Amino acid sequence: MSDKFIPLSVPNLKGNELKYITNAVETEWVSTAGTYVSQFENDIAKYVGTENAVACQSGTAGIHISLILCGVTHNDMVIVPALTFIAAVNPVKYIGAHPVFMDCDDSLCLDANKLERFCSTQCEIKNNTLYHKQTGKKIPALIVVHVFGNMANMKKIKEIAKCYHLKVIEDATEALGTKYIDDTFDNAYAGTIGDIGVYSFNGNKIITTGGGGMIVSHDNELLQRAKHLTTQAKSDEKNFYHDDIGYNYRLTNLQAAMGKAQLEQLESFIAIKEKNYKLYIELLKEKTDKITMLSFREGTRPNYWFYALYCTEGQNIRDSLMAYLEKHKIQTRPIWGLVCDQLPYINEQKYMIDRANIYWKHVINIPCSSNLTAEDVKRVSNVIKSHLKN
Repeated sequence: MSDKFIPLSVPNLKGNELKYITNAVETEWVSTAGTYVSQFENDIAKYVGTENAVACQSGTAGIHISLILCGVTHNDMVIVPALTFIAAVNPVKYIGAHPVFMDCDDSLCLDANKLERFCSTQCEIKNNTLYHKQTGKKIPALIVVHVFGNMANMKKIKEIAKCYHLKVIEDATEALGTKYIDDTFDNAYAGTIGDIGVYSFNGNKIITTGGGGMIVSHDNELLQRAKHLTTQAKSDEKNFYHDDIGYNYRLTNLQAAMGKAQLEQLESFIAIKEKNYKLYIELLKEKTDKITMLSFREGTRPNYWFYALYCTEGQNIRDSLMAYLEKHKIQTRPIWGLVCDQLPYINEQKYMIDRANIYWKHVINIPCSSNLTAEDVKRVSNVIKSHLKN
């Protein structure tokens, strides 16, 4: 058996990355100005079906700007998932607002049924605005995260948001390329269904710029405002007048050059990840009493960003399996610790969190890079099966 290291998720840089980056260097447009930024924005917009897109420094920056655009202000509340990476929630605190944590469903995404129950039993509508009864705080928005590239239940979430006057921010940082393949929202992509959506191009994402993000919406006024705020809110470029508190959230031309090359390969990356996902399922099917690969929502084409392996016997087998794989030079990770249990958030509101606790104890992520070979998948599967025989 090979003893090479198999990482969890690393970039696949076999396209035009070097060509475009070299061109940016040779033309000396390497910072936040240059043609690749606008090209990358246009390419993303064309791919997901929006008229425009706004590049930014990170997915986190994109969520921060989105909260501002959705009217969230100091001391408001924002509905957020408990099961996600903490970067989806931290921007709520940047603004001085408060998260209220929601449970996940079996897709690992925000539980739409509990969201509806929370809004109907714990809140009230006054003057077309939702308020939390216990605290009296206004709730103008919710953040829904498409976890591991799995589409959340956007049909029901949109219905609830309309009923309760909520703006919907889609954290699609893990879900570029995920889309409906039925008539739901006209085959829309994750990130284009809510009021505003955000993508991430961090090093472990399905495409990368090394670090960066993108804001999308069907509302061009929102996007114009996003561009304004992410570029220091200049109202007069020549004389350096500023009409608001802006942010240095710009993407560099070098990053955009890489992003353009990466986006050209996105569909092939998804095809590879789908193939490897199905191969894992086939190779591990004899152990379904102990482990199960979690599925993706029906009616969608996921991007298969991360593979979630559910260990039926719980945290002990999860931890021992991770240690065994590490011993064999195979990188894995547990799912995130719940954000509501993290030190900065332990005193914030949470609502009926139970399923998220179960998944936290049972789920690990296994290697899923788009440059993973069939032999790599077989090796990982064999090591998993070897451990489960013990």
